[in-house]
Amino acid sequence: MKREALGAGVAFAVGVVLIAGGAALQRGVPVWLLCVPLAITCAGVVVRQRAPLASLGLGVVAITIDAFVGPSLATVLIFTDNLYAAALYGPVRFARWLLGITAVLAVAAGAVAGLLAADWWLLAVMGVQAGLVLVTPVTTALVLREHRDRAAAERERAEQVAHLAELDRQAAVAAERTRMARELHDMIANHFSAIAIQSTAALSRKDLDRATVRKVMESVRENSVKGLAEMRAMIGLLRQEGDDPAEAMRPRLADAQTLVERVTRAGLVAELRVEGEPRELPAPVDLAGYRILQEALTNALKHGESPVRVVITYEAGRVLMSVGNAVGGRGARLPGAGAGLIGMRERVLLVGGSFEAGASSDGDRWLVSAELPTGEEQVVPYAAVLGFGPRDREFGAEARPEGAR
Repeated sequence: MKREALGAGVAFAVGVVLIAGGAALQRGVPVWLLCVPLAITCAGVVVRQRAPLASLGLGVVAITIDAFVGPSLATVLIFTDNLYAAALYGPVRFARWLLGITAVLAVAAGAVAGLLAADWWLLAVMGVQAGLVLVTPVTTALVLREHRDRAAAERERAEQVAHLAELDRQAAVAAERTRMARELHDMIANHFSAIAIQSTAALSRKDLDRATVRKVMESVRENSVKGLAEMRAMIGLLRQEGDDPAEAMRPRLADAQTLVERVTRAGLVAELRVEGEPRELPAPVDLAGYRILQEALTNALKHGESPVRVVITYEAGRVLMSVGNAVGGRGARLPGAGAGLIGMRERVLLVGGSFEAGASSDGDRWLVSAELPTGEEQVVPYAAVLGFGPRDREFGAEARPEGAR
């Protein structure tokens, strides 16, 4: 507002100087009278941004009065700013109409002047002058308005792209947090479940001899040391830079015997059978198979009874895993958070396999089975998305999910 008022004051001062210098058509009226339309157009300059249509209205009134008492060059020049402001700050549709109206008025003014003076040269000169006064400000405003709108659209588009990039970043962070939570759960739960069960047994039994207690404590120490070692390894890998820093230290399905032995030392009778020819698996499949077996054995340790039977079958293009354990009548040894089955299913779906977990048809065993494709093309099966998988090949029963373990 202050800037517009200052501009209007300067324009009025310059206009007065032009009128005093004779830049007006003399019609025998007092000179001060020419300053009235000049002041009205300058008033339109003051409100050019806040009320562009009002600015144009003041300009039209002023130019009409000036046509009778002058006209003066100063009023005509400032009227061009009234036109420019109306086209730039006014409604878009009005600006387009204004361009057509000023073009028609410019042609009409030149034609009328030429016909009245009976001079075709004067017609051309007046037409050009009317075009400069009326059409040029509106055209300039429309061009500037188009550039301004285009810049605003580009700015909005850039903001949308930045917003989408932020959403992608948040999704990537959430996915990474989920992956880390899954890794920590599968890695730590197995060790510390064995520690909790063994220590509970040692504390609740008063008839254990020294050798048995020592054996239990050695197993507890082994699980705690291995759990801490895996935790340190994961922390180190998270801090390490590189394309594939975890490749050298990732767990492999070939280490299944170690997991089975760990469950055996924790107090369950477990056996492992490997069918087919073991081979090198793709890294995602190898890690997924190891973690699924680890979590299934942890669940058996928490909730199940002996015997625990593990079958790993290597077939062309896939690996089949089956873990089954007896279901006792008593409650779980340790409380579960319900994340185990969710994590196993997520791991299987990430490599395009299928997963199944639940009680057998007779209700005496809990069965976990997974099919992991090992080929280059890994497509998520429709049945896996719905939560169904292949029939258990080791136990001959169809497992149906009956709650998280």
